[in-house]
Amino acid sequence: MQCEKVGSEHAGARVDRVAAILFDSHSRMALTRAIDEGRLTVDGAVTKPSFRVRGGEELRLDLAEAQRIPDQPQRIPLTILYEDEEVLVIDKPAGLVVHPGAGNPDRTLVNALLAHRPELCVLPRAGVVHRLDKDTSGVMIVAGSPKAHSTFIAALADRSMRRSYVAIVEGWLVSGAEYRQPMGRDPHHRVRQAVREDGKPAHTSVRVRERFRAHTTIQADLHTGRTHQIRVHLAHAGYPLIGDTTYGARGRLPLKPTQELVSEIRGFRRQALHAETITFVHPHSLDMMSFSAPWPKDLQSLQTTLKSDLEQHEQQHE
Repeated sequence: MQCEKVGSEHAGARVDRVAAILFDSHSRMALTRAIDEGRLTVDGAVTKPSFRVRGGEELRLDLAEAQRIPDQPQRIPLTILYEDEEVLVIDKPAGLVVHPGAGNPDRTLVNALLAHRPELCVLPRAGVVHRLDKDTSGVMIVAGSPKAHSTFIAALADRSMRRSYVAIVEGWLVSGAEYRQPMGRDPHHRVRQAVREDGKPAHTSVRVRERFRAHTTIQADLHTGRTHQIRVHLAHAGYPLIGDTTYGARGRLPLKPTQELVSEIRGFRRQALHAETITFVHPHSLDMMSFSAPWPKDLQSLQTTLKSDLEQHEQQHE
């Protein structure tokens, strides 16, 4: 059973249209059929596709019976850091969507995994147990068996799976911080999340790695796994990620920047966020395993240019 709460921004909309947004891994046709058959309910009650929601209702979808569009195997290059019968560790590039959904019906990581290992078709989303945003790069684990899938889901729930990210933010952080503001869907922007008093618990630990003139490289460790968690927490604190225009990045520059830095900042078209390390217990051997994905070239270049700008500025003021 999958449940989603209807936000106030959907007040007055048909329930079938709202369901297509909230349950975007299913086709509109399948969701309409689920409503007609009583497998998608509003606050536990059977309704019609034309029913108009008020906001605040809970939609419940019986995933055991709802029909999904089968995901198709597609040969897409994968960078595999490790693989055995139980586990795959993937270095996902920026620009690759993790699983099919509204606007991205195919050419996703799930499609690539099904081509690489067809037997993953028996697992939900081809064994994917956590996700990265399309424009976030880095390390992910994929379950290779039903046992591994249930083990990893439990590890995410009890927070024994550790995930560490690196990001470059606008602004100069003096020190690390613990961000614990609850989060939920932004009531004014459907594709965004926001800090909300009535949101779900969220916890991000941040520490400073390197400071530049108007930017900071940070490490962010996730203790919960809310959508856009790092991006929202840092933006709420006044430090949006470079390139993250969705959450307020403005292309900030230091006073009298080098031309290289101006070009680098203006040309960085994604959020400067990379899933660097993941640590987990192997579901079969019970060994503690840890894997890291190297920084992608665009993030390396950004870091190098920020460092060069700082060094040139310091030399001019010696």
